Amino acid sequence: MLRKTLQSLLLTFTVLCSIGATAKDAVPLADDPVTEQRLIVISEEMRCLVCQNESLAGSRSDLANDLRREIRILINEGKTDEQIRNFMVERYGDFVLYRPPVKPITWLLWIGPFVILLAGIIGLMVYLRRRNQAVPSATLSDADNRRIDALLQDAKSRSIENTHD
Repeated sequence: MLRKTLQSLLLTFTVLCSIGATAKDAVPLADDPVTEQRLIVISEEMRCLVCQNESLAGSRSDLANDLRREIRILINEGKTDEQIRNFMVERYGDFVLYRPPVKPITWLLWIGPFVILLAGIIGLMVYLRRRNQAVPSATLSDADNRRIDALLQDAKSRSIENTHD
């Protein structure tokens, strides 16, 4: 029994070591570290079109890998950062940029959240005014006021008695 267990452990160890031996080293993304740094700076400003809430530099989707490869090619061709951004915008639209430019077609993106916030505040104010007008205001008579004063005085005297005990 012990011999079988040792053989199983040895076999498992051998298999795991062989898997580690066949593992490949990570391939550098670019031969030139300057190119890679430029790629990271440019792709941080762009949105992954698949993930949408992640930058192109941080995304691991296949499309993001393809777009980074394309940017790398453009960098190697000698294009400036601005030319690369313009190429990406022409191909994929302003949505590819995390900070789209302010122009008539993107006004809704820039002003929309403030309009929605303002509409919510106005709606809340209208609701609260209507609710306050729907509640009738009650005025108390002198007898009611005297009764409330007596109840308060009674509660006060009881609390004083309880603190002395």
